[in-house]
Amino acid sequence: MDASALEKLCADWPGVTRSIKWDDDLVFSVASKMFVMLCLHGPDRGRLSFKVEPERFLELSDQPGMMPAPYIARAFWISVVEPQRFGDAVLATHVRQSYALVRAKLSKKIQSGLAALSD
Repeated sequence: MDASALEKLCADWPGVTRSIKWDDDLVFSVASKMFVMLCLHGPDRGRLSFKVEPERFLELSDQPGMMPAPYIARAFWISVVEPQRFGDAVLATHVRQSYALVRAKLSKKIQSGLAALSD
């Protein structure tokens, strides 16, 4: 999944913002909480990282082509180090689940504001 595909996937979701962090990473957030990032430059170019449910973390990090995300694995983030092993549909499902997981952790007040945005 490249930057344009990720942009197309996430752009219309309620409350989603896009930014460049650490000079190399395209980051999508909901209510200032990151849910997916894509490395754009350097040796990790193309690496996609996203949040997963704690109960799926070990299962996914043991899959070939995936690993615990450096620096943020303690928050149950996975990095896809070999994106060519997975189709865009599989990766899009992980990104959608990450968005839903992060959104569900927001306060009820913020969640209701996001619901109003989607109407």
